[in-house]
Amino acid sequence: MSGQTKDYSKYFIAPDLLQAKRRGKEEVQIVQFEQLPKELRSLGAGKKYLLQTYGCQMNVHDSETIAGLLEMMGYSSTEDEKEADLILLNTCAIRENAEDRVFGTLGRFKQYKLEKPDLILGVCGCMSQEESVVNRILKSYQHVDLIFGTHNIHRLPQLLQNALYSKEMVVEVWSKEGDIIENLPKVREDGLRAWVNIMYGCDKFCTYCIVPYTRGKERSRRPEDVLGELRELARKGYQEVTLLGQNVNAYGKDFEDLDYRFGDLMDDARKIGIPRIRFTTSHPQDFDDHLIEVLAKGGNLVEHIHLPVQSGSSEILKMMARKYDRATYLELVRKIKAAIPDVVLTTDIIVGFPNETEEQFAETLSLVREVEYDSAYTFIYSPRDGTPAAKMQDNVPLEVKRERLHRLNEVVNEIARQKNEKLRGEIVEVLVEGESKKNPEILSGRTRSNKLVNFSGPKHLIGQMVYVKIDQPQTWTLNGVWVEDQKVMVSGVSS
Repeated sequence: MSGQTKDYSKYFIAPDLLQAKRRGKEEVQIVQFEQLPKELRSLGAGKKYLLQTYGCQMNVHDSETIAGLLEMMGYSSTEDEKEADLILLNTCAIRENAEDRVFGTLGRFKQYKLEKPDLILGVCGCMSQEESVVNRILKSYQHVDLIFGTHNIHRLPQLLQNALYSKEMVVEVWSKEGDIIENLPKVREDGLRAWVNIMYGCDKFCTYCIVPYTRGKERSRRPEDVLGELRELARKGYQEVTLLGQNVNAYGKDFEDLDYRFGDLMDDARKIGIPRIRFTTSHPQDFDDHLIEVLAKGGNLVEHIHLPVQSGSSEILKMMARKYDRATYLELVRKIKAAIPDVVLTTDIIVGFPNETEEQFAETLSLVREVEYDSAYTFIYSPRDGTPAAKMQDNVPLEVKRERLHRLNEVVNEIARQKNEKLRGEIVEVLVEGESKKNPEILSGRTRSNKLVNFSGPKHLIGQMVYVKIDQPQTWTLNGVWVEDQKVMVSGVSS
């Protein structure tokens, strides 16, 4: 690369943080994705793509759509960086270390570009929606060819065509969310589990979180489109579907022409022939009584609920703008446990938020002990550029944050081990996902409550529901023995 500054004006729509903060009243259109023009359908013929995904299930699902578009263009997938003609990094903006990993990877790929000038290197996902990230790429990573955002994934074929022919960096990041695009192609990996977006965006604006800016305002897919996709997945034999949204239980709040909320969607999904339906992630403020009532019906609605709390201190929750306090959260947990006695609760917790005192951290520990989560994703607070919390003084020393995280994890692990120990001798239903990553002789799968189970068994069980008797509970996994006789009792219900 020469030291000259490129002219990016031809293909350049940069992200705008102020624009992304606004919540307008413009109507969201439902657009059906059309077939690609002939010239785009052959653009990737004989070429290979490598797609690296960082972050949450929403990013994983976006990557399924990106892969679907690329394969519609004639590209084929590869895991080998050296043979790829196109490398896309689908990025996450939630934590600072995720961004650091992406920039490290981009730096490493500079040599690839020198060796293979026709290689197209692209960055997409949540990091692309941040002004500071795009500015840093423009300044220090000019070997990047393509940047696009979360709102215009469906535009990838046209953007890729521009990147191939223009020889200039192509940047198209819409700061305002676009329409809802239906019928986008997807490459789902295992034919066993699928992720289905039911809505996009978030309007909660927690002070530490960049997602409302990178994903835009809340917009729900129409019920008939979601249920139609679920019926199609049932027809294809999928065993488990996870409904996705930044805040799934805000689903339907934006509908002006019908009264239909997340509880209604789950009630209708319950009648579709998919053995397991789960969802992520939910916000406690929108977890209403109707949803609890529907989930209590069970059936294919699993008894696992991920319910992020973030802190056990009402003062910290207020600074986080979480819109509930400790007492409200605990009352919600009480109602859920009363309606679904065998519920498995998991959560997210941040330690070391600005101004967090030792007493406030102790409130988090006591809440974890009171709720008794089966597991928790725990994080050290790190400021995200552009969020309100980034303007607060990050005044909890790093060594204190690390020490609090260690203490929190000790409590979480202790409870997780106790919970798993109660399953010793129990027979559980397991959806067999494949071989264990650590030992190909061992099969691995998950229970309805999303616990990982390892056991010995023949390979033909992969993709099936089987029963496993737990004989060695661990802190994070369950080891057991395959029960070949299907006439067993599971959780008191005859199979």
